[in-house]
Amino acid sequence: MRALVISGGGSKGAFAGGVAQYLVEDLKHNYEMLVGTSTGSLLITHLALSKLEKIKEIYTSVNQKSIFNNCPFIIKKERHGKMDIGINHINVLKNLLRGRKTFGESKNLRKLIERAINQEEFEILKSGPKEVVVTVANLSLNQVEYKSINDYNYQDFLDWIWISCNYIPFMSLVKKHGCEYADGGFGSMVPIEEAIDRGATEIDVIILETEVMHYNRMPSKNAFELITNMHNYMADRIEKQNIRIGKFVASHKDVILNFYFTPTVLTTNSLIFNKQKMKQWWQDGYYYAKTKNSNLNSISE
Repeated sequence: MRALVISGGGSKGAFAGGVAQYLVEDLKHNYEMLVGTSTGSLLITHLALSKLEKIKEIYTSVNQKSIFNNCPFIIKKERHGKMDIGINHINVLKNLLRGRKTFGESKNLRKLIERAINQEEFEILKSGPKEVVVTVANLSLNQVEYKSINDYNYQDFLDWIWISCNYIPFMSLVKKHGCEYADGGFGSMVPIEEAIDRGATEIDVIILETEVMHYNRMPSKNAFELITNMHNYMADRIEKQNIRIGKFVASHKDVILNFYFTPTVLTTNSLIFNKQKMKQWWQDGYYYAKTKNSNLNSISE
């Protein structure tokens, strides 16, 4: 069984979309299972439906308002195109006064997901042979959970996709079935092991980080950057652990893993959704996958 696994990575998901486009359209890979975390969860439904142009249009046209109904930070342009990001104290205060547990709210993303995936598409996918699985973090039970499209109705599954993307404390904390849920990347950034446990024998793995760390993080300028750097540090540790465990399990079960890392650092803050950059990242992902496979073919010949 061939599977596709896409890691978390916020706006960098555009790069994963480009890689997946080449794998699906050019290499004709037919994935029987697709497993995603966070931004990976947003991609996999359309990839399973082979609706590449639709998801490409979504990823290359979103902005901050597409995601946040209450954005917790402000973005300023500095010289040489460098982005200076600070806390939007007014929006954060509004959220706290309303009794929210997070600095920002991402309800616009939930609406976007429902516009992007209609009931008919959901039913076609659910009744078909492919399994689509999204990763969420159950904070109440302190565990990672994997939600298959086969087990839920339309609205519930859209909720799980949304929950998988909610990078707290900047996005919404969701209470569902009596538990508090958040971004699946807090527990499983690269769910290789889950794909293997579900029967995958060859897996294409798209990881939205470079294979080797290419930069040192600059000192934090404010509380927002400190929390972001802390989250990124933890995400890096989780990601590397997921990869090590995935490789270990794969070697013992004779599962083939094909890795696609980003060749360069795309951004140090994946909560910034810039249409122009994301459009470029999609193209970069496509050509990276094309070049990588062309080089592999040359070596094998």
